[in-house]
Amino acid sequence: MQYPKSVNRLIDSYMKLPGIGEKTATRLAFFTIDMDNEDVQEFAASLQAIKQELHYCHICGNITDVEPCDICQSASRNQQQILVVEQPKDVMAMEKMQSYNGLYQVLGGVLSPVNGVGPDELQIKHLLERLKQNTDLKEVIVATNATPEGEATAMYLAKLIKPSGIKVTRLAHGLAVGADIEYADQMTLQRAVEGRQPI
Repeated sequence: MQYPKSVNRLIDSYMKLPGIGEKTATRLAFFTIDMDNEDVQEFAASLQAIKQELHYCHICGNITDVEPCDICQSASRNQQQILVVEQPKDVMAMEKMQSYNGLYQVLGGVLSPVNGVGPDELQIKHLLERLKQNTDLKEVIVATNATPEGEATAMYLAKLIKPSGIKVTRLAHGLAVGADIEYADQMTLQRAVEGRQPI
């Protein structure tokens, strides 16, 4: 038996989301059918609002509904540090931690020649322009993920920034709290040793 066309369209729409296969999409579609009309309308309005109201901050590249974003506007932020991340969701993760009070730069990804992502596809030129304009800047903290592409991007950025005399640091990577050494992979252990701190 075939589903009605509207159900198939909804299933196809849900399958466009990352990590959603046909079974999960079908389950979500039937859940949507059972939702109250008000909830469905609110859900649809939220999706439209995301596309209409949000954009990328022209300074840091984070998602925002004001220009510039609240972080870039804030006079209380440490103007001497920029933390470089891959995506806007990384900014949110750092902000939830509430222990970093500097500025951000969202690259929009990482270098990946295999996938056709080179320096021109990322916000690297924009970052370098910001570094030239901000004379107060003392440190760039590279917070790309600990993947081969993230590591390559970090090394590339360090090579470009270091000649300017600005300090370039990398987030420490290593063992998670509660992790057993015997189960850690070689790269994690190496990062843990390199990122060791005095006690």
